[in-house]
Amino acid sequence: MEIGRNKFVTLSYELRTNGAEGEVIEKTEAEAPLGFVFGAGKMLEMFENKLEGLAKGSAFDFELKAAEAYGEVNPNAIVEIPKNIFEVEGQIDENLLTIGNHVPMQDAHGNRLNGLVLEVGDEKVKMDFNHPLAGDNLFFKGEVLEVREATEDELVESCGTGCGSGGCGGGCSCG
Repeated sequence: MEIGRNKFVTLSYELRTNGAEGEVIEKTEAEAPLGFVFGAGKMLEMFENKLEGLAKGSAFDFELKAAEAYGEVNPNAIVEIPKNIFEVEGQIDENLLTIGNHVPMQDAHGNRLNGLVLEVGDEKVKMDFNHPLAGDNLFFKGEVLEVREATEDELVESCGTGCGSGGCGGGCSCG
């Protein structure tokens, strides 16, 4: 059976940045593979495009340019925020505002964001809301472990009406 829409796929892989010999930033093993419903919109579109048509046992090795993955770094996503918005009952948790810390936040529309603290001043905090992999080319190398028809439960979970526990962005566990 080949990878296609509404098939449940499991993979083992290594993900690297900065070249095929670059830093390993994620690795899944056959004992704990990545599993997802293909075509459900939970994975990067170009990631799925590169896997489509492969079968169980197929090896893969491909690159996604930054524009095909999480995009280029957007300078408009690096902003200064008034420090006082981090106050809770008049106090700021200084451990929260540590350079390099990721802080979960919401925008004015209620969308969840993670901001990376870049600088902390007396009045303002400089934060980067780009995806941590924005600007990076991604290199995937791995193997297709399983391809099968997705169950009804997996299809419901993948469409967002349930609470799945899939990989990157799957269900509600990875938000």
